[in-house]
Amino acid sequence: MALTKEQKAEIIAKYAKNGKDTGSVEVQVALLTAQIARLTEHLKANKKDTTSKRGLYKMIGQRRALLDYLAREDREAYLKLISELGLRK
Repeated sequence: MALTKEQKAEIIAKYAKNGKDTGSVEVQVALLTAQIARLTEHLKANKKDTTSKRGLYKMIGQRRALLDYLAREDREAYLKLISELGLRK
């Protein structure tokens, strides 16, 4: 269910501000979005997996908090990120 190293590297390369950036808000939100998408597909096939469902809810809450922070600090980056990731608002 976890992302592979190649998938993570690709996402980091796409959303990083510079070559060594792996922890910026944009990168964190992009990684969480990819993990949420994979876990959502898993839960469609495994409806009774409540432990994974709890993890999904925690990830969604973490992503929401990061997006709220980004919206407060840098509105332009927030709008750009949610349009690139296909998140609504």
